[in-house]
Amino acid sequence: MKNILKHIGLPILMVGLLWSCDDLDVPITTQLTPEVFPQNPTQYIQTAGPVYTAFRGEYSFAWWFTQSLSTDESIMPARGGNWFDNQNYSMLHYHNWTPDNGWVSSLWDWSSKVIGTANQAISILDKTMPTGADKATMISELKTMRAISYYMMMDSYGNVPLDTVYGDFTAHAKSDRKDVFNFIERELKKALPNLNPVAGVTTYGRPNKQTANALLAKLYLNAEVYTGTARYDDCIAACDGVINSGLYAIEPRSTYLQMFYPANGPQMKEFIFAVPYDASAVTVGYNGQMYHARYDVPRSERAKFGIPFTPSAPRSTIPSFYAYFNDVTDIRNKQWLTGLQFMNDGVTPVMVSTTKKGYDQFYTGSDGSAAYTYQVNLTPDIVLRQNAALFDCGNDEIAWNMGYRNIKFYPDATSTSRNQNNDVPFLRYSDVILMKAEAILRGGAATLGQTPLALVNMVRSNRTTSAAWSGVTLEELYQERSREFAQEAWHRNDMIRFGKYEGSWGFKTNSDTYRRTFPIPTNALVLNPALTQNAGY
Repeated sequence: MKNILKHIGLPILMVGLLWSCDDLDVPITTQLTPEVFPQNPTQYIQTAGPVYTAFRGEYSFAWWFTQSLSTDESIMPARGGNWFDNQNYSMLHYHNWTPDNGWVSSLWDWSSKVIGTANQAISILDKTMPTGADKATMISELKTMRAISYYMMMDSYGNVPLDTVYGDFTAHAKSDRKDVFNFIERELKKALPNLNPVAGVTTYGRPNKQTANALLAKLYLNAEVYTGTARYDDCIAACDGVINSGLYAIEPRSTYLQMFYPANGPQMKEFIFAVPYDASAVTVGYNGQMYHARYDVPRSERAKFGIPFTPSAPRSTIPSFYAYFNDVTDIRNKQWLTGLQFMNDGVTPVMVSTTKKGYDQFYTGSDGSAAYTYQVNLTPDIVLRQNAALFDCGNDEIAWNMGYRNIKFYPDATSTSRNQNNDVPFLRYSDVILMKAEAILRGGAATLGQTPLALVNMVRSNRTTSAAWSGVTLEELYQERSREFAQEAWHRNDMIRFGKYEGSWGFKTNSDTYRRTFPIPTNALVLNPALTQNAGY
């Protein structure tokens, strides 16, 4: 959201220069020194801004691709060679990625950059801000952002280096995953008393108290994966912290879809922590935007959605995941494009004019160049009919219409570029409710008179008009999470916790358990000789 970004995303580029140089012989070319900047509340905010700018950078790219395309939620096959990209996407699907995979490397680089930028901002503000509540809050916010980034690294790579001192350029070896878990827990608990207790416009895009509680709940729910020891009662207590705050509510069925539209923002009652995007405020050096319309809207539907470019639409889902959307009254079904396509009036068919050969490249008739017009029909199956080894469906209309498409982050017709204004939630209240239900189902003690069934029905009553469930199992809860958080980059986390990540889906049959963590990227091993590769790679 534009106004939000003005407050949290203003990068002062010179700040990095002040604190990154250790060559004392470099001549001074600016009067901008720590003695004069930052020295007032506006400048303190500007000093913190680059952390949030960095976090936005690859959040909807490297984070999304690694967490979603490595699951049964999404698939991104090549179409006539387009989007093969040196196997970057096929590797994620087949679970045969290497330390040189581009998205695995980008995720490491991005999360490391956010952590380093946070270390820098914390160091500067600790030296320049006067002692008091404002300083305690701002530094606690930055430490929470650093903890979020460490959570992402630990979840994705397992053992990772702990580096929290700005200016320390020594090579750091990996810390054990348990130690990183304990560090994140300590940081969040220490930050909690100083984080802002309110929600809404004043804290939107920055972590507040309930951001820390919700992330602690994530940490504890997955504790057995991370440390070997279950922490379900701790998860429930962290969820109760959010619930008891009274700050959030589950969006009703009537506004569920609007949570993800371009005009979303602090008015959404479920957003505990969201990443704001502004299509007109792209920062040099960072993506700073989302390409959901580019990746998900069929190229034949540019006019339907009113977007100012022709989308590529290589991304879709596979039938086994879409099968979870089996309740005809569930509002969440409407996030999908399936079957015959119509314009927004629901009557006018989306038509494409091509040739018989353009429609089907394998057409063998002598009239392949003859005109052919058809109504767009999105089919559920992905078929590698051109080249299975190259993950390629073909370069014709049949291929480009393969796979159901997700438009949860609805295309932004107000933008003049491929960038979108949709903010992306990282932590939502419905996630807290379902985490608590799961923790109780897994053996935690019920609190506040809330049973797993009551908690799940609390979410479902705001999504479907079907009858409430009379019972709930872990498998049913898993499927409910799949429906609720599709395309929100939590599915890999869920699949691992539920023991499904080694399963078979689409074309993937690899069942190697060591792939629950990604390899340390080759470029990271080169830059830091103290690192060692993860087991199995």
